[in-house]
Amino acid sequence: MKPTLGEFEKLALEHIDMVDRVARTLTRNSAEADDLVQETYLRALQAWSSFDLRSFGIRPWLLRILHNIHITRSTREAKQPKAVEAEQLQAFPEPGEAAASRWEPTEQLDKALDRLPVELRTALTLWAVEELSYQEIAEAVGVPIGTVMSRLHRARQRLRQDLPEIAARIQSTGNRR
Repeated sequence: MKPTLGEFEKLALEHIDMVDRVARTLTRNSAEADDLVQETYLRALQAWSSFDLRSFGIRPWLLRILHNIHITRSTREAKQPKAVEAEQLQAFPEPGEAAASRWEPTEQLDKALDRLPVELRTALTLWAVEELSYQEIAEAVGVPIGTVMSRLHRARQRLRQDLPEIAARIQSTGNRR
């Protein structure tokens, strides 16, 4: 079913908060997330005539656009040189200096998620935060459902290695579809 432009805009805007949440989770940066959401909706509006309303609705289609833009940007940025600020260099402990024995779960989890490849982080975010089904995730990122399952498995494995306590909680809900 092809919606009119007005119907399309209404459908798309109903999901702007969800698209924004996913963008913020993926980018970990408010300004980048805002740009990502804006470009997602710009591209969606440019392609509205090719949108065909299916059983999953517009949500996976918007997330697929968001995902594609994010992957393209991440790939481009990974090729760029990175500057290191003096404060960051001074934050590294001196050789032989003991690391802090206590850790902050939120900070630790954020760092572990940042270390995940973008494909794994995207799948985990859509599943754990947005509670999309495996099929919806597959539709959103344009991969087979088996690939989604594999990415979630690998993401949980990496978190289990980096954060045994947090990963155990994530793993315990791993059978939800």
